[in-house]
Amino acid sequence: MNEDIPQVTVDQIPEGAKILDVREDYEWQEGHIAGAQHIPLDEVPERYGDVPADEDVYVICRAGGRSLRAAAYLNQYGFDAINVIGGMGAWQDAEMPMVSENGETPQVR
Repeated sequence: MNEDIPQVTVDQIPEGAKILDVREDYEWQEGHIAGAQHIPLDEVPERYGDVPADEDVYVICRAGGRSLRAAAYLNQYGFDAINVIGGMGAWQDAEMPMVSENGETPQVR
């Protein structure tokens, strides 16, 4: 893993922070952080212009691997991307609030 990429745990994400979720659509549908931006990892290279360049962006996935890759990619292009260690699994384990897009109780599998 790249030590140059800033990393935080879910409880270190500041309130009101910009969150980028890079999980797949089906994962997003089942449960995500309200207000998060969703760009699946494989779309980041073509959609990075949608990510705000003037503020810290906390990048999250299921466990932390995809978000680390996305954060490394974004930081190459001048973004201030921070990887969230443990991802949405840690978010759910910490019983932090989530919403779903499928009408069911939000969950991370």
